[in-house]
Amino acid sequence: MAHSHTNGSREIWLTAICAISLVLGILAEHTSFLPQNIAIYFYLISYASGGYQGVIETFESLQKFELNIDFLMIAAALGAAILGEWIEGATLLFLFSLSGALEAYALDRSRNAIHSLLELRPSKGLRRNEDGSEELVPIEELKVGDTVIVKPGEHIPIDGNIIKGQTTVDQSAITGESIPVTKEIGDSVFAATLNENGVIELEVSKPAKDTTVSKIINLVESAQKNKAKTQRFLETFEPRYAITVITAVILLIFIPWLAFGQDFDPTFYRAMTVLVVASPCALIISTPASIISAIANGAKSGILFKGGVHVEQTVEIDTIAFDKTGTLTQGKPEVEDVISYNQSSGSFETEGDSVKQLLALAAGCEMHSEHHLAEAIVNKAKELNIDPYSVENMQATPGQGVKAEWKNKTASVGNQKMFEAQIDHWDKEIRDKAADLRNGGKTVVFVVLENDPIGLISLADQIRPETKKALEQLKKNGIKKIAMLTGDNQGVAEAIAKQLGIDEVHANLLPEQKVEVIEKMKKSGTVAMVGDGVNDAPALATSHLGIAMGAAGTDVALETADIVLMGDDLSKLPYLLQLSRKAKKVVWQNIVFSLAVIIMLLFGVFLIDLPLTIGVIGHEGSTLLVVLNGLRLLNRNSISSQKA
Repeated sequence: MAHSHTNGSREIWLTAICAISLVLGILAEHTSFLPQNIAIYFYLISYASGGYQGVIETFESLQKFELNIDFLMIAAALGAAILGEWIEGATLLFLFSLSGALEAYALDRSRNAIHSLLELRPSKGLRRNEDGSEELVPIEELKVGDTVIVKPGEHIPIDGNIIKGQTTVDQSAITGESIPVTKEIGDSVFAATLNENGVIELEVSKPAKDTTVSKIINLVESAQKNKAKTQRFLETFEPRYAITVITAVILLIFIPWLAFGQDFDPTFYRAMTVLVVASPCALIISTPASIISAIANGAKSGILFKGGVHVEQTVEIDTIAFDKTGTLTQGKPEVEDVISYNQSSGSFETEGDSVKQLLALAAGCEMHSEHHLAEAIVNKAKELNIDPYSVENMQATPGQGVKAEWKNKTASVGNQKMFEAQIDHWDKEIRDKAADLRNGGKTVVFVVLENDPIGLISLADQIRPETKKALEQLKKNGIKKIAMLTGDNQGVAEAIAKQLGIDEVHANLLPEQKVEVIEKMKKSGTVAMVGDGVNDAPALATSHLGIAMGAAGTDVALETADIVLMGDDLSKLPYLLQLSRKAKKVVWQNIVFSLAVIIMLLFGVFLIDLPLTIGVIGHEGSTLLVVLNGLRLLNRNSISSQKA
């Protein structure tokens, strides 16, 4: 039925008028409450209100030279009127109108689940003007670079970066994360998220129309237009089926009447009953009711499908390729080992004063370096309450490390390249130790004082806490092969793959080489690629299903991926599989049920002269059940957290 794009509240009013006038008509015809001769007028009002929407839809499709289900319903109601069966005809139109209104309600409910995001976004923001005054302005007037003040308990009106204050923010509306996140100066925040406890000032980073929440809503709106394959098939099947039914009905009227001399009235009555019960309303609505509910469920859980077609595609996936940095790992290295080296004895120590001095010196040298490894070393010193030594004349050599003066001695902290340039003869012990650490997937930084190596610090990117469990659940959910694609070196990649039980590792890859690997994998399975979007865009686009994660911040991911996980949370992947499988199950339940009802009612017409009234109730009842079954997918608890 094609009611979905109409005004739901108008349909409800028309359905109510249809029902009231039908009841008044029955009272006038069969009781003495009302004059009998006005019954026909009530039936006419009932027909007009119940058939209004169907007539409009029928004219629209006839202009395209197509027939639709609405045409079948209107024809059946007119047929009933010709037979004088006004009550059956009006009941048919009432139930038809009611199922249309309920269908519109169901789809609106799914859409509202998404639009509730929009309601969280305030329509105004408190802007600080250049003269220091504060003014409440519509969010559309906020420009990039403006300063906005957000108080505790308020929803953040626009995307921006914090320039003053700190707070915790509930981002569940955007990322689906249940735990509030601490935000301080320099951190980005999103429109429609809730500022919990501090006053913050932020600098606007995007105009209102480009905020993450606006993009989500546009994506979901277009997702509902981007239909599932089953739905597209059923929509092309509808006009052909309608023509077949109309042809069969014409033959059912004229062959028994003209060829076999049967009475016209019962023949026509039977043909009208066939017209009602053979209409595939339930079949046509079976897919959109389920798919749109699944899309809405996903959006509430921080999973965005960019179309119904991707809900179905997810079911087929048997191979998943992950980007490593920022997807399986946090993308932030942390210090793993601090090892001091005593050159005279050739021995190593991992605790004690020499280790503290080593870290204090390294942190002092790295204090003002921009490098991400430097940040990790300084953070480690902070964590252990070690004050960095104060050094002078720090100089950074890109791609190598830093040098500085400490107590008139030259100290340097950097990679092997740096020291091969500085030191002619290296102790074998320290070389072997560094090689061991590298084989374990760690990055090694050397610390040297006056050309003597005094120790080394190893760092490693940390695996996300939820990664291992998420990958295990994917295996339980029937994923046959999990692969890792990374630009990192083989040793690091192998070490992480071993910890996570990954089946296949491809290291040292450039973005275009990731595409080649995906192409190869596509020959033996249906492949999903999971990445953080920026450098993974080509691979996301090449795979059967591109899944971008942590995409609340990256526009590229929102644009290239088919499915977007708004938070940095891999544990959403098993839920995604379960949701799509449940949706497919419900779609097929609906299809099988609606076909079974049509076949059963058709048998009833020919074997036991099924009355039109029962045909009407059976037909429309099945449509309502199918819509309600689809709506179950809105409930997050109905999606099993166990193996689907």
